[in-house]
Amino acid sequence: MEIAREVLMLERVPAGALEQPEGGPRLSTSLICQTTRLAASPRSCRTVMCMTTITRHEVVIAGGGPTGLMLAGELALAGVDVAIVERRENQELAGSRAGGLHARTIEVLDQRGIADRFLSQGQAMQVAGFSFISLDLSDFPTRHCGLALWQNEIERILADWVGEHPVSFYRGRAVAGFEQDANGVDVALSDGATLRATYLVGCDGGRSVVRKRAGIDFPGWEASTSYLIAEVEMDEDPAWGLRRGPRGVNAVGKLGDGKRARVVLVEPEVATGDEPSLADLREALISVYGTDFGVRNPTWLSRFSDMARQAAAYRDRRVLLAGDAAHVHSPAGGQGLNIGVQDAVNLGWKLAQVVNGTSPESLLDSYHAERHPIAARVLRLTLAQTALGRGDDRTEALRDIVTELMQMDGPRKRYGGIMSGLDVHYDLGAGHPLLGRRVPDLDLITEDGPRRMFSLLHAARPVLLQLSESTLPDAAEWADRIQRVAARVDASWELPVIGPVAAPTAVLIRPDGYVAWVGEGTEQGLREALTSWFGPPA
Repeated sequence: MEIAREVLMLERVPAGALEQPEGGPRLSTSLICQTTRLAASPRSCRTVMCMTTITRHEVVIAGGGPTGLMLAGELALAGVDVAIVERRENQELAGSRAGGLHARTIEVLDQRGIADRFLSQGQAMQVAGFSFISLDLSDFPTRHCGLALWQNEIERILADWVGEHPVSFYRGRAVAGFEQDANGVDVALSDGATLRATYLVGCDGGRSVVRKRAGIDFPGWEASTSYLIAEVEMDEDPAWGLRRGPRGVNAVGKLGDGKRARVVLVEPEVATGDEPSLADLREALISVYGTDFGVRNPTWLSRFSDMARQAAAYRDRRVLLAGDAAHVHSPAGGQGLNIGVQDAVNLGWKLAQVVNGTSPESLLDSYHAERHPIAARVLRLTLAQTALGRGDDRTEALRDIVTELMQMDGPRKRYGGIMSGLDVHYDLGAGHPLLGRRVPDLDLITEDGPRRMFSLLHAARPVLLQLSESTLPDAAEWADRIQRVAARVDASWELPVIGPVAAPTAVLIRPDGYVAWVGEGTEQGLREALTSWFGPPA
């Protein structure tokens, strides 16, 4: 074989010549034997110095979908040098993909001051439901009930926001592998380039290369049903709307251009592979409707199933997982994109504090501890919704009963909170009901005038909010890390599902909007909470 052109043959290397300048090209040494230019003898082997340029970033994200974009934005807000490696050359998607944002996801975007960008492009509406049983959230204490907006638009808006920050993109490439050591991760790209990162985050989907190369188990349930989803033209008018079958729900709906249809079909038999053919689509249409309606010219055709799997661990040393790389399931209930974005917001500030040296690496353990149970619950809910969606007589009877139950206040609020994401509760110990829950977006009266609670979180920095007439709690040793705000709240404090709660005298709010400490007339536990979440005192 021939020695690559970029290999530099060095027989003598002066002392110090191989020292690696910070951020510069990296020299690697290899021993090459038995080549066409070297005699086939061990004694003829010589040291070969290979000069390769390795670009360094503090965090590399594999995958530039909604989860990867949100995480990049969160890290950039905290001043972290972050890069996204994305297989696509641009942000365009084939097909519309996911079709909505739940209430808590819109709140998360509102916390960063960008919710209006999404709301202006979609249709505000109730999107929470359980197996097509609508869940009314109109009496929930939130400013947002849900938003109908296709994923291609969601990604476009997120990408525009990320583009306003110093985030590097490596487009037209994918993460092909990596090697991690005590100080970082060497990330191999599909074009042969290498990046060096302090941390690597896999947001690269259900078939995540990062998860597989990290050796993280992905246990769960195999598919019992597979579906085709397509955007097509049809020569004949199809049977619009939903049609239940023995194996699940089928649907045909008009797309916005009025010329094409979006089709979701249960396949006659469970199939695998994400590249079905037009013949597969015709067969599925005939199986359900008795005709293929002259289907033609698919602009998007894909397959999904009710397979449900979750990563056993969301972190292996310097490698982490988020979004579909950490959990896959049926799209029933529209949870996937939403919990992926919320994964990113939970992880982002924690990873930034570790990278910036504010907090110890152990803070990252709380990412798995908090987010793994959320996805585990979603997996079971999607399994239940898939089962409830089948059209046999027994399941129809069960669905009638569940529909009645969901119209009762208790079950409606319970499952409305779950499906909307508004009921998320991280176990931060015993205490006030606010502890571990998202802070309500109340109207505040501050020295600078009226403000909304979420406006305090636009910069993704923690907030110590004083709500009583007494002096601000003492947090001077964390003054460089937290915002201290004094305000008055005239409205009552109310939480989704739980209802009204006692007004606190102070709250410590994490950058993701969840309450880390509640003051009830004393400062007890405040220093411990500040240290746990935002590092030791200065």
